[in-house]
Amino acid sequence: MRSNKSRGRVAFLMNRKRVYSVVLPFGLTSLLSDLSHEMATAVLPLFLSATLGAAPLALGLIEGVSDLLSSSSKAWAGWYSDKIGRRKPFLVIGYLLTGLLVPAIGLVRNWLDVLFLRTAGWVGRGVRSPPRDALMASQVPRSKWGEAFGVERMLDTIGAVLGPAVAFVALPLIGVRNVFFLSVLPGIAAILVVVFLVKEKRTAHKRNADGFFQSLRNLPPSFKAFLVPVALFGVANFANTFLVLRAAEALTPVLGALAAGATAAGMYVVLNLGAAVFAYVFGRLADRMPKRDLLALGYVLFALYCIGFIVLPPSVLNFALLFALAGCETGLIDVLERAYASELVHGRVRATALGAMNAVNGVGDFVSSVLAGLFWTFWGFAAAFAYGAVLALGAALLLMSKPVARREK
Repeated sequence: MRSNKSRGRVAFLMNRKRVYSVVLPFGLTSLLSDLSHEMATAVLPLFLSATLGAAPLALGLIEGVSDLLSSSSKAWAGWYSDKIGRRKPFLVIGYLLTGLLVPAIGLVRNWLDVLFLRTAGWVGRGVRSPPRDALMASQVPRSKWGEAFGVERMLDTIGAVLGPAVAFVALPLIGVRNVFFLSVLPGIAAILVVVFLVKEKRTAHKRNADGFFQSLRNLPPSFKAFLVPVALFGVANFANTFLVLRAAEALTPVLGALAAGATAAGMYVVLNLGAAVFAYVFGRLADRMPKRDLLALGYVLFALYCIGFIVLPPSVLNFALLFALAGCETGLIDVLERAYASELVHGRVRATALGAMNAVNGVGDFVSSVLAGLFWTFWGFAAAFAYGAVLALGAALLLMSKPVARREK
């Protein structure tokens, strides 16, 4: 009996070692890339409002268009990656675009140039994401997918914690434009890591011979049904930069514009720290509990912190708590959507399915960010948060109304 237990323990440790040896290069690349572009994201609302004099609607358009084209590129990249049976070239191109173009925002003089560079950089994020997730899933046992995605997302989000933290420290010292320029260094490091450390075997993937639209039509009915609540939540889920904008605006009368902007960037650190912790926590839970139920919980958490921004009086403590709750929701949804979607399709079209899901999310993100900007500009921040809360609760109810789907091989 002891011998069997010992062998089981050894097998467990070897299996986990295999998982981490695969996931860590992906996670390190994500950490460095997020460190780069989250430095820029943390100061983007302040840059638009204080430096360029743009209205909240401009932020909504920039976030919405960027997310829309990013997610549209995910659909194409996922399908084409399945078609040619290759993953890594998409990673290299994607990290190159993001790592170089987002820091270039520091050079611009109007918000339309910000729109162009941010969108082009976000297209790079789209091109790399489904092939990366499919490559990682192909190298990790199915029983460890939740943990694998959780570890990768945790490392990714540690970069997202460090990015705003660096921005928080650097902003008063070097100014907002130089924060963008500083962000190019980890972006270049991410490119080098993916080139030299992420591995792919040329024969690792079965090719999908179907055309783009035929591939989408052939996706399993259970996956297509899953896209409905995903789409509804996407329409609710406006960008986290609106949380930064709200904190900066509310704290400016007390702290002054620069200090309020730096404090809001610090709140973004809280959000990303929570996302890092809970990505791992919920990734582990996802291998033991129904992924559908956990994902619905994430939708409810989004609604709760939207309501909190409306009803709680503005203060540093209240904002810190709300940003922490937003971090919990962000980490949960980032992991669970990918892990649950991966279960619903087989490996030959997994990148196509992940790309389709992200395209649906992108359309929703475009609509949500533009609507949030409009609501905020014309009726105030409370209208934007209320609209997000209502739709998120609807998405949770819709998701829970569907049975837990069977796993595809």
